[in-house]
Amino acid sequence: MAGNNAVAARNTENAPVGVGPYSQTVAFSHYNNLSAQLPIDPATGDLVAGGAGEQADQCLKNLEAVVKSIDHVLDDVVRLTVFLADIADADAVDEACARSFPDYVPTRTTVAVAALPLGALVQVEALVSHGEGTIPDAPQAGDLVKVESSTANAPQSSRSAQAVAFSHYNNVSAQLPIDPATGDLVAGGVGEQAEQCLTNIKEILRSIDVPFDDIVKTTVFVTDLADVEAVDEVWTTFFPDSSIARTAAYVPARTTVVASALPRGARVQVEAVVSHGDGTPPQLVEDRHGLVIWAKNTDDAPKDPLSTQTVAFSHYNHLSAQLPVDPRSGEVVPGGAAEQTRRCLENIRAIVESIDHALEDVVKVNVFLTDLADTGAVDAVYEEFFPAGTPARRTVGVAALPRGAVVQIDAVVSNAEGTPPAR
Repeated sequence: MAGNNAVAARNTENAPVGVGPYSQTVAFSHYNNLSAQLPIDPATGDLVAGGAGEQADQCLKNLEAVVKSIDHVLDDVVRLTVFLADIADADAVDEACARSFPDYVPTRTTVAVAALPLGALVQVEALVSHGEGTIPDAPQAGDLVKVESSTANAPQSSRSAQAVAFSHYNNVSAQLPIDPATGDLVAGGVGEQAEQCLTNIKEILRSIDVPFDDIVKTTVFVTDLADVEAVDEVWTTFFPDSSIARTAAYVPARTTVVASALPRGARVQVEAVVSHGDGTPPQLVEDRHGLVIWAKNTDDAPKDPLSTQTVAFSHYNHLSAQLPVDPRSGEVVPGGAAEQTRRCLENIRAIVESIDHALEDVVKVNVFLTDLADTGAVDAVYEEFFPAGTPARRTVGVAALPRGAVVQIDAVVSNAEGTPPAR
């Protein structure tokens, strides 16, 4: 594939060396995928002193150092994801974000989880635009622009943009079950809350003339794993949305995460990544379906009727989170964290190879563990699959995982060939 986009993994001494086998930032095509940053002082290698505010400042300083090392600025960030050990620290983190983003605010997801690496109070990751692309020896002009969108028909916040498009993707802030007319959480249980979250996403997409079925990846955060069944019941009333999608039985890729708490005391929050066939200026405006979504499943990995194993659009493949389930038996594999990690990664490899790719094409990995003490066992297996440590990575501790698993892993994969125009 000479001359096509190439995976570009990079590191800088001005930010902490990763506490695992991963790169600080991995660029592909028009996006840089950054590893989650902990509040580590790169000069000492230790967590900074102070509370959540000081830790958030350090996380953001580390992000800025990585971003500057690749000749970008913080205003090139399109999405921030903030993980907290205590949701009560959200206000202090908001103040830190306001200091780093005084004018422009990217889309954002904020969630409290059971634990963070090294006992940190805060961890922050970013997705950064990359206008010059990653074609070897042939950089593009770098003049693509971000397009921010907002509608009064969905909740608005001074802390985050509703949607930020860049190139062929729209990134939507995680939506809480807030009624935009009142600004309050909707009444009812988790079913009603899930419906409001998805309605808010639909309204944001409607405001930018994007069909709901252009969503390629979702992340569902719930505070109680037992609530997933109620969320799934609502899910089937939203996906598939159009007659075309129903004919193809299309549903986006999905990851479900158990949060220890969510903003506003919500029980569910939904994040979406959306295809954007038109691109952003100065790309030529095409018919929205000039590029097509490729949704693929293989029998060599576990299947789920509510999600697609991998959804490709333009130059990225988005994979559903993989549990340590043997696709032949349909059961979680026996053993501990190492055995389960191996099964998760074997499932990911099977999916990646089914679409004629290799693990070297993976640009970002998200690891969810029920016990962060298992990180060493996970890393030992992980390095067998990613010996170069190329993908960017995020690791968080969660209170529970589906099927009683102790590890869950999802991934984002480069797609050099892109997806074809509809004919």
